[in-house]
This record gives sequence, structure tokens and C-alpha cells, in this order.
Amino acid sequence: MNWMTALARPEIQTLQPYQHASWEPGLVRLHANELPWRTPLDTSDAGLNRYPEPHPRQLASCLAAHYEVGAGSVLPCRGSDEAIDLLTRAYCREGRDAVLITPPTFGMYSLAARIQGATVIEVPLRREAGYGLEAATLLAAVTPAVKLVYLCSPNNPTGNRFERATVLELAGALLGRALLVIDEAYLEFSGAASLSTELGAHPGLIVLRTLSKAYALAGARCGVLLAHPDIVALLQRVIAPYAIPQMTIEIVLRALQPEHRVVVRDRIGALIKERQRLAAALAGLPGVRRVWPSEANFLLVDFDDAGVALERAHALGLLLRDLRRAPTLGQSLRISVGTPEQNDRLLASLS
Repeated sequence: MNWMTALARPEIQTLQPYQHASWEPGLVRLHANELPWRTPLDTSDAGLNRYPEPHPRQLASCLAAHYEVGAGSVLPCRGSDEAIDLLTRAYCREGRDAVLITPPTFGMYSLAARIQGATVIEVPLRREAGYGLEAATLLAAVTPAVKLVYLCSPNNPTGNRFERATVLELAGALLGRALLVIDEAYLEFSGAASLSTELGAHPGLIVLRTLSKAYALAGARCGVLLAHPDIVALLQRVIAPYAIPQMTIEIVLRALQPEHRVVVRDRIGALIKERQRLAAALAGLPGVRRVWPSEANFLLVDFDDAGVALERAHALGLLLRDLRRAPTLGQSLRISVGTPEQNDRLLASLS
């Protein structure tokens, strides 16, 4: 056992995974208590009357090729949310272990920890430094109880990406102490290279990716955990069998074909142009204090009165994300970049 799996809960280390029905798709299935007929509503290739593959190897292989890692380093999940939940359940004991987060950031990291009964240690990002990250400050807060350190890059809701050198410095300093989880849900909109290329050099590094954003598959719920094969094997003991629905498997396999990836690339480019246009236009409006730089598909915007901005947008049928309860974001809203027409409506509502 290596240190990455030795950090896990002892009962998970010895857990025997659920023994699912054998997977031999070429044979007639009279062993899994499925109905032998399809529903008339079924438009899938494989048939929704049958369970999907317990741990879909073809999907994992396709995702491994897409993210340029080994097949053993990939765990498909129901969105990044499930990956976060799996990590927390596998590594954190109630009342004993902790996770470290850098608020303001994605709320699922702390929610999963609190559901598990783990402590949440917060090292706030420095607003005066563009919500930047200081490695020394973060490392000083890492206690022996910390098992997982979460960084979202580009960060939600601030939109900034952390320096690669800083993240790798943290990965090296946390070696043997805690796992460093990098959530790259919005990476495609930054143009930067993924830290998944560093998995071999930094075995305690875990990268989360998703097809919800750039690939327009939020409703399909497909995320990916990329990590050392031993970490993936450990989490496979915890993840539910048949976790990925058949329709999700089929649409993801189609979405990652070369012809569709061209469409994705073009749409990313179009969104980045709209992000730049929207940011410049918002910055010139009365009542807007600041538009923060973003490498994601949204903008963090500070207003003189965020409540008024919410009401005006709502009056024109637009929903914005209210962040006023979060520390340092008292008059801030998060605005997803929409189509040109939607963005024009937003600007009109705030003018």
C-alpha cells in the first residue's frame, strides 16, 4: 500500500466492493432480473431495460484518450459532484479528518465534508490580490487531520486561474501528507494546459474534469476523476455499480468524436469573444463597481447595489447568481456568458 491509499479510511482500504452481475454482453441476460422487453420510449442503442456496464470500460478508455492519460487513471462519475463526494467518503472519518478549501469557491467541497462529519478548514483567497493564492499561507494551515486540499482553477465564482508553478509547489509540499485536488471544470475557457500532465510526477495530485461546461452536457451528468491508478482503484470500491446511465455513456462517446470536437472548439472561441465583449460593456455601465478578470464562462461583477441589478435582470427574464451572502462578495453577482442576444438583453436591463 502506498501513502495515497494509506491516507484513506481504514475500513475503505479493506472494503470489498459490491459484487454485481457478471458482464458478458454477448450472452442472453437471464441473471440480472431485468425485463426482457424494451419500453416503447427507449431510443438508446443498448436498451434501457438492461443495466449499463457496471464500470464502463469503453467510456473510460475514450475519456482517457481525450484527456491524454492512462486508462487506469480515469474514473467516470456522475458529474464532478460525485467525484468530490467519493473522495470525501473514502478519505474523511467523522469527527477526526478535515478538508481544506480556499473561499470564495465551489460550495460542494465544504458541503460534502460537512455531510461526512469532517472538519472544514478555510484559507480565504486574497481579494486585494485578485483572489490570489499564497502557497505558504495555505501550507501553514494544513494540520495532520487534513486529508484533502481542494483548489478550483479557474475558480468558481471568481474566474481566476492559479499559477501552475504555485499548484505544483503545493503538490510537492503535500507529498505524503494530503491529496491535492484540482477542479478544472472551466479550464477549456482559459486556453491553459491541464495539470493532468503532472500526474506521473506528482502521485498525490488529483484532477477533476467535466463535460458539463464546454461540451454542453450539464444534463447528462458526466464528470471525470483523473488520478494515480491506486487512487482510482480505491474509489471504485466506493462508487455505486451502474453509476453512469446508458444514455449518458452513449452521448459522451458521440460527443468526443473528432467531428463534434470541432463544434466544441468553435463554440468555446465564440464564448470567449462574448465574454470579452460583455466584460467591457458591463464595466462602462453606471452602478457597476468592478468586473473581475475571468478565464471561465462567467464573470464576477461588483455592483453599487446588487439587489437592484438582480431585480432589473429578472424583470427582463434573466437569472443571475446572487453571491451577497459569501464573505468578500457583499455586492457581487456571478453572470454566466450567454448568447449575444441574451447578453444584449442583460446590458439593456442594467443600462
